[in-house]
Amino acid sequence: MSVIQINHLSFTYDGGLMPVFTDLTLRLDSAWRLGLVGRNGRGKTTLMRLLKGELQGTGQIISAVDFDLFPFHLDLSRDAQSALIDSLAPYTTWEAEMANCLAASTPEALNQYGDIQARYMAENGYAIRSLLAKEAALLGLEPEALGRPLATFSPGERVRLMMAALFLRKNRFLLIDEPTNHLDMAGRERMAQYLSGKSGFLVASHDRSFLDIACNHILALEKEGARVVNGNYSTYRENKQRQDDHERAENERIQKDIRRLRASARETANWSDKIEATKIGHGVGDRGFVGAQSARMMKRSLAIQGRIERQAQEQESLLKNLEYTAPITLPVLQHKSQVLLRLEKAGFSYEKRPLFENLDLVVKPGDRLAITGPNGAGKTTLLKVLKGDLTPTAGSAWRPQRLVISWLPQTSQHLTGTPREIAARRGLDLTRLLTMLRKFDLPREHFDQDSAGFSLGQKKKLLLAMSLSQPAHLYLWDEPLNDIDPESREQIEDMLLSTEAALVFIEHERAFVEKVASQILPIAPPCI
Repeated sequence: MSVIQINHLSFTYDGGLMPVFTDLTLRLDSAWRLGLVGRNGRGKTTLMRLLKGELQGTGQIISAVDFDLFPFHLDLSRDAQSALIDSLAPYTTWEAEMANCLAASTPEALNQYGDIQARYMAENGYAIRSLLAKEAALLGLEPEALGRPLATFSPGERVRLMMAALFLRKNRFLLIDEPTNHLDMAGRERMAQYLSGKSGFLVASHDRSFLDIACNHILALEKEGARVVNGNYSTYRENKQRQDDHERAENERIQKDIRRLRASARETANWSDKIEATKIGHGVGDRGFVGAQSARMMKRSLAIQGRIERQAQEQESLLKNLEYTAPITLPVLQHKSQVLLRLEKAGFSYEKRPLFENLDLVVKPGDRLAITGPNGAGKTTLLKVLKGDLTPTAGSAWRPQRLVISWLPQTSQHLTGTPREIAARRGLDLTRLLTMLRKFDLPREHFDQDSAGFSLGQKKKLLLAMSLSQPAHLYLWDEPLNDIDPESREQIEDMLLSTEAALVFIEHERAFVEKVASQILPIAPPCI
């Protein structure tokens, strides 16, 4: 256990209009399981790259431990085991060199063998493969599979393999950026349980369920700086909500007090003016008495004004760190049909490999259906069948006439142009689109910037805003929360719970599914 000290760290990207960090000072413990949270664009990845040394800011980062960053590059042309152990140290190179020395058997070669072997043993080379197999097994990967080419593993499996290797490095504080990408719900829960048994890492994630299991401290990048909380994400949110509620209540109390004081000040000033006016026509002694009364009233008025100014200054310090999440809405269309989608004994096969089969499904207005299942089960394919982009290879799919569907794709690779240009191209209500983007905390200056330069979270918010700007009978969303910050997730939850929109969606965050879904459809590949 050691201290990681960040002193007066400031950083601005070249050409950036606003600094990402200004005078950031933090004291962290290298043994913590630390979750990193914050709204999109707050600098989570930037902070990790600054700690790793990939970016240089001003200020100091003092640490007795080195930093390793996840994800890292792997050579996909190699077998998984060799590629992973060589990402830690040049084990296979040392092994080849030792073999060559033994083959030469000269005194010089044997001396060189001893030197290489000493380094190899110092890095635990004779046990490294069994250690890797043990870590991989904890993440649900069979040790025998490590001999396969790395390219044959799915993206989610490669995430787990990299994580297994990462925790074999000694005297490191690990910087883990979005490890839940490419993982289904079961994979996320396994990863969270794995991390809950480790220590010494900073993990950035938007998945609230994941953070609750994996972390015992939270580092939140907020509007007014950074805050460290002892506890998991739910603890942080409860603390933040209490603080926000207290500040709102205090702000309201001060506003009421200021209104009362201002009314009192006006009344006192009016009385002072009236008393001063009565001096005319009085004798000298009377005028002195009236003047004293007037002076006392003026003094009281000035005291009240001083209190108003102090209250205003106190109010100025409130609500600066409040995360404003304005309510959002869906422009739902009403269809005369009582059924919006129907599947009967539907199935879909790809190159004779069945993804799902014998599926019966009815979607009615107001239904919120979550499609769940492991990666590769055919969830996105099913969503495309519901949309009408794909035709079932077995059974049937039915939709009523003139059904309007709003589609939110999983990826944003197709996005080009500024939000204003996208609205014009797609016939969207520009005012509504830009309003949605502002409610998702997208800066106004982004409205005229090419979306290709947006962060992944900002691109996803643009996709969501586009869907929310399209009046529809039915909304089909494929992983709408990818890269979206928790505050925006809560906005979406609140909106969906207050609308009668029909929604079919795929999502891997358990907290969102449990809160939003009125029905759950689990699918899995058929047994062959």
